[in-house]
Amino acid sequence: MGLKKRLVREYERLEMVKGQIKHVEAERGDLVRTSGGPDVAKVRQLLDLRGIGINSSWLYVMEFFGWREFRNRREVGALAGLVPTPHQSGDEAWERGISKAGNRHIRSMAIQIAWAWLRWQPQSQLSRWYEQRFAHGSPRLSRIGVVALARKLLVDLWRYLENGVIPEGAQLKA
Repeated sequence: MGLKKRLVREYERLEMVKGQIKHVEAERGDLVRTSGGPDVAKVRQLLDLRGIGINSSWLYVMEFFGWREFRNRREVGALAGLVPTPHQSGDEAWERGISKAGNRHIRSMAIQIAWAWLRWQPQSQLSRWYEQRFAHGSPRLSRIGVVALARKLLVDLWRYLENGVIPEGAQLKA
């Protein structure tokens, strides 16, 4: 008896949260369509690229590109936590993975977008680079390559937003 009541309450809570998410997404969609602000213009600009949706473009602009002026690609990679961490001890040197010191939401979204980029932008220079270097290796090598692709793509998206330079070979939505 108590289990059934708990399940019903959890289901009602789930439905409430789904409704709230739908409401927030509708508000965001209205803002993207009607607002004339510079940040929303950047969101619309990212939405023009195939493989990038409203949630990722909103997150990129509002939490990453919208509040900070980047001077170079190294700053972009570092703030996302997608830069390598080399280690040296005497004559030995090795990599310890990525730094993970930046925004974890951006880093996670960048990796998801990198996978989507491979699917939706197969003719782009970045996708061809990934295919040549990482696609024919082990699954571990593919994951390492996607992290590298995520950093390169984030830098290209920054250039696209700042200078209007479309990533080489990328297609815009119809």
